[in-house]
Amino acid sequence: PPPPPPPPPPKPPPKEEVVLTEEDYKAMYTESAKKAGYGAAAMLGVGLVSPTAAFSNMFTTFALSGVIGYQVVWGVAHSLHSPLMAVTNAVSGMTAVGGMYTMGGGLVPSTLSETLGFTATAISAVNITGGFLVTKKMLDMFKRPTDPPEFYELYAYPTAGFIGGFGLINLGFPQAASIAATASALGCIGGIAGLASQSTARMGLVSGMSGVSIGIAATIGSLSWPASTYVQLAAALGGGGFAGYEIAKRVDPTSLPQTVAAFHSLVGLAAVFSAAADYLEHAAHSPEMLDGVRLTSIALASVIGGVTTTGSVIAFGKLNGNLSSAPLQLEQRDQINMAAGAGTVAMMGLLMTMGHSHPAAGMFALAGMGVLSGGLGLHMTASIGGADMPVVITVLNSYSGWALCAEGFMLDKPILTTVGALIGSSGAILTHIMCVAMNRDIVSVLLGGYGTSATGGGEAMVFEGEATFTDVEATVENLKAAKEVIVVPGYGLAVANGQYAMAEIAKELRAQGVNLRFAIHPVAGRMPGQLNVLLAEAGVPYDIVLEMEEINDDFKDTDICLVVGANDTVNSAAIEDPNSIIAGMPVLHVWEAKNVIVMKRSMGAGYAGADNPVFIKDNTDMLLGDAKKTLDAIKAKLDD
Repeated sequence: PPPPPPPPPPKPPPKEEVVLTEEDYKAMYTESAKKAGYGAAAMLGVGLVSPTAAFSNMFTTFALSGVIGYQVVWGVAHSLHSPLMAVTNAVSGMTAVGGMYTMGGGLVPSTLSETLGFTATAISAVNITGGFLVTKKMLDMFKRPTDPPEFYELYAYPTAGFIGGFGLINLGFPQAASIAATASALGCIGGIAGLASQSTARMGLVSGMSGVSIGIAATIGSLSWPASTYVQLAAALGGGGFAGYEIAKRVDPTSLPQTVAAFHSLVGLAAVFSAAADYLEHAAHSPEMLDGVRLTSIALASVIGGVTTTGSVIAFGKLNGNLSSAPLQLEQRDQINMAAGAGTVAMMGLLMTMGHSHPAAGMFALAGMGVLSGGLGLHMTASIGGADMPVVITVLNSYSGWALCAEGFMLDKPILTTVGALIGSSGAILTHIMCVAMNRDIVSVLLGGYGTSATGGGEAMVFEGEATFTDVEATVENLKAAKEVIVVPGYGLAVANGQYAMAEIAKELRAQGVNLRFAIHPVAGRMPGQLNVLLAEAGVPYDIVLEMEEINDDFKDTDICLVVGANDTVNSAAIEDPNSIIAGMPVLHVWEAKNVIVMKRSMGAGYAGADNPVFIKDNTDMLLGDAKKTLDAIKAKLDD
């Protein structure tokens, strides 16, 4: 007789409930009070070094905008995190404002600074049009047949009326431009706040579009150009807008992550060009305006923009398959990063100390910052593995916002500081959400580290056992007999383009009385919320697509859990093995269902490289093959 199967791996002991004492609570409040003290000290420090009233006013705008950004971004629904990133892509196109202030020369630019300004404006327009169109396409996917009719196009009339009225009163009332900029900022804030729910999301999109339109109009109203330069501006905005439209038309849910990364690179490049153009313009015509605040802002915009540009290009290459997803592991990796960082700081110091009086030294410093910060962004992103790309995308999203903030200080334009703080906060919060969902430390991710913050120092457990396999016929019979079914989709579903068949299967089973729902892990896919958009595109109602914390307790009452193309996000080693590379990572508890069917192309490990003991558990059956072909077969069998 065959030898008996090996015993299952030992279950971890149940966690003991921790009872907090009065001293524990006091320690918590003490730590919080310390942080408040640090914040108070920082604010006093800013007051000590604030050089001008204009800087203090701009810092006030920055601080208040950061608080607003924190509040509105935390209110965004998890299912709308992908539209959030797309709309912030569009709003970050306000870098066009920086470019517009350095344009000139008539029909064509006549100097290097004017050429850089024209280019920054054009590539910013790519982001504005492309970002808003991608956002609209995504939000339209969430529409349900039963939703009431919508007439958001009517809001074009008050927006056009405001812009037209501004054009009239701006001729005799100089403060009109600043009020228009305030209206623009409010519209951009509403663009993010509207994403708090599906019912207000498309209203948020309209608000964001209105805000950016008013902001561009307010900038144009503050300029005094010859007529020929306005023709040049029309060419920049029109050409960039057309390019953005053409790009966005080709975007589908599978290509969203790399498209967002590409848009980030354009924001970074626009910030670099705007900063360089501003310096060249003032060094040539008004060097007395190159004070410490302006030079520091130019340096920050150049450095943050440089890191964002090259980092986003590398992220695009990894996500699009042009580059290997494996991390680049050069010897002396950390030393290379530190040397590039130190060199960048030295170039920033050179610009800030000599840029106002020695244009040649300033240009050398700008070039040095561009090369070193670009190299730093390239190397750091290349050193991060494909599994951490969701975090990288959100970090780059945040960087683009801070680059826009620096432009606001550089130009003394509160609208840029407000919008930049919104975008920076958005990226930072999404980064935090991604890191918590993977139990990763952000510093470890950015430095190319491995493992979670809970990974032990010993050898990972070896899970022994034999997997059992099933076929389409048995799977269909089990699904028909079930009352409660949870489907857990992963990036494999997107790659296989199997969402349409999955949606039809869900529709048919629900019509037969099966309570079928979907469970989404926060890092499923390659960017926040990608799987939500993928399912919405296929017609899955968003009210049966639940987040991990909403559905994790329901697996124990589920007859069948169907895992489609997911691996690390359902890996029980995160709980069972303290030495696993994903130890402590929050995962979907699929193994608690009565029966688990895992659809995968092969038995291979996931992106993190950790073996998945769920595959060999007694209640798991493997259904191997291409996800789309297998789902099509299941659908055909259900129709019989």
